Amino acid sequence: MISTCRDEEATMAHDNLRTAAWGGLVGTALEQYDFVIYGTATAIVFNKIFFSAADPAIGVLAGFATYAVGFLARPFGGLFFSRYGDRLGRKFVLVTTLFLMGIATFVIGALPTYDQVGLLAPALLVVLRLLQGFGAGAEQAGGVVLLTEVAPPDKRGRYASLVFVGAAAGTALGAVVWILVQLLPDDQLLSWGWRLVFFSSAFVTVAAYVLRRRLRESPVFEQARKEQAEERRLVESPIKSVFTVGRRPFLRTFALNIGGNTHSYLVQVFMGSYLIQTVGVDPRLVPQALLVGALFGCLSAFVTGVLSDRLGRRPVIIAVAAFLVVFPAPAFLLLDTGEPALVVLVIVLGFVFAAYGTVGSQAAAFAELAGSRHRYAGVALGREFSAVLGGGIAPLLSGVITQIVAGWTGVVVYMTAIMLVTLVTAVRMPETRGRDLTLEADA
Repeated sequence: MISTCRDEEATMAHDNLRTAAWGGLVGTALEQYDFVIYGTATAIVFNKIFFSAADPAIGVLAGFATYAVGFLARPFGGLFFSRYGDRLGRKFVLVTTLFLMGIATFVIGALPTYDQVGLLAPALLVVLRLLQGFGAGAEQAGGVVLLTEVAPPDKRGRYASLVFVGAAAGTALGAVVWILVQLLPDDQLLSWGWRLVFFSSAFVTVAAYVLRRRLRESPVFEQARKEQAEERRLVESPIKSVFTVGRRPFLRTFALNIGGNTHSYLVQVFMGSYLIQTVGVDPRLVPQALLVGALFGCLSAFVTGVLSDRLGRRPVIIAVAAFLVVFPAPAFLLLDTGEPALVVLVIVLGFVFAAYGTVGSQAAAFAELAGSRHRYAGVALGREFSAVLGGGIAPLLSGVITQIVAGWTGVVVYMTAIMLVTLVTAVRMPETRGRDLTLEADA
């Protein structure tokens, strides 16, 4: 009888792990899909239909500015939702943010253009972009925390990395959709073709919801909630806890994430615009390169997660960061050739190391650095504040830098300096592999 009960518990735990894995993967795919289709639209379409009254260069910068707005909203989303993630549970937040992002993306596809309603068009675009970012502020953190908590201790890196395998899959899906839509004549692409890209997010939203509604909370969270309730500490704000006793893991998460986040969005957004506007490549090459890069990114996120289980979090994070310190200058030299094969090579390396090698190796470490009382809040706030100062402003800031300083030298200095912050932090961080996640103390 006891054996049967244990078998049933093991089966339920395995089923929940599998559901959490798929729910995290598909949910993050939606988040990244939303951001990638928006970023690509910024480089190809939005400067022509929402900022058509502006000079082309100013139109591109305006598009990047609306892109950055989404990142500015992410910490506020993290602040708002993380308090519920550490109190009401991970599932509640993950389902709520899923619908918020999905609905905002769908409505972008229905917006009128500048020629139809004037300044109201970009204003509405900014509002919806804010809602996208507000929902995204707790999405990846929730997936990482949940998967790290339900995974076996020796496989946390592998399972937590699936969140970012999903992100790479979302990038690939967004690239495929843009490749197909770009087959349309330019007039049809600008009139209605781009709208189909945003309407398509509804399918991903429904698929993710079907998986996430079956989720159960992790035993780690349930135990922490029970203990805190017994000691009457559940009323304490997880956010307050982060900034009073959890500052160290928050700052480490911030510094570890900011370098890769900056490089990631420069590869996925700024380099596409640079190739089209400065180098003069065929615009159709950009989503094709993103597709190839994203496919390699899926593999990279998983491999670095597995390596972090075998070798430890710290050495893998250090190796990836060290490569990215020296990556920027050779990357732009190759981009300037305009050769499709070399362009694709740069994008692939950017995805393998910057976009997904960083997060794949860091995912479990973020959750392991924080104690159980404020784990969701600590991971969400550390990641999202760094996302604002990293990827959120990186395309816009790099666009401004290229207007002030001829060429890409200034952008390379910016990329190298910010990655050094991550490398130094990685060298000084403790090893967290196998840490007991029920502990309230931070690593």
